Amino acid sequence: MQQIILFLIKNKTGLVFIILMTIALGLTFQAHTYHNSKLVSSANFITGKVLGTTESVDQYFDLKTQNEILLEENETLRRRLLNTTSAEDTLQPDLDYITDTLYRIQKARVISNYYDKIDNYLLIEGGTKDSIKADLGVISSKGIIGIVIDASKEFSRVISILNTNTSINAKLKNTSHFGTLTWNGKDPNLMNLVDVPRSAPVKLGDTITTGGRSLIFPEDVPIGVISDYQLNENLGYYTISVRLFNDMTNLKHIYVIENVRREEAYEVLNEEKP
Repeated sequence: MQQIILFLIKNKTGLVFIILMTIALGLTFQAHTYHNSKLVSSANFITGKVLGTTESVDQYFDLKTQNEILLEENETLRRRLLNTTSAEDTLQPDLDYITDTLYRIQKARVISNYYDKIDNYLLIEGGTKDSIKADLGVISSKGIIGIVIDASKEFSRVISILNTNTSINAKLKNTSHFGTLTWNGKDPNLMNLVDVPRSAPVKLGDTITTGGRSLIFPEDVPIGVISDYQLNENLGYYTISVRLFNDMTNLKHIYVIENVRREEAYEVLNEEKP
């Protein structure tokens, strides 16, 4: 206590000056609107800067949460897109399949991705606990990625489209001429669409999509664009080079899709005919 008193006595002149200056400034700001507005404006500016910086920091650390929200929204939108019927179908409201959910979609994350081998695979986070199982399609926001071939409780193994054992039914989007999408084990950005009939009006830059003639991928999932093509005159079929929309070397967030009528269709296909 004595030290505080000695400090006040020693610095009394400076303290008195600060007190009087504070009182004078307060009276000035109260008496003059211009000075008062300047003070408020400066205080708001400083407060805004501090809060803005704080908000930026909060947003940075909240990016993961926001990213998860966006993924969930994308999952919902993709589910709606895959289950949207055509305008022609909506003219027949008495058909049951119009109101049915045709595809179920589940978001997942890529753990490992191989693309530099002849036969490549992915490991994704998501397994049987997420209703992921073998023979489900895997896509991203840009196009197809592969097919689930095995699943544990927490993880699933996916055969990549960059695999020489993979064959995907695909078509020219503008004409609906079909072919088979394969990979020759070379460029991870290019695949081949083979067995396209010579009657197809093939053009550079045309879009290639899934054909829908399977129980794995729905129709019109994007694949890529035509970058080159050759016609085998003897066989009468095109071999088309397709540049993928997906960057298969940079995959993170993906979606697993399931045709909910797949099991029923398999049962019908496997029935023994009399």
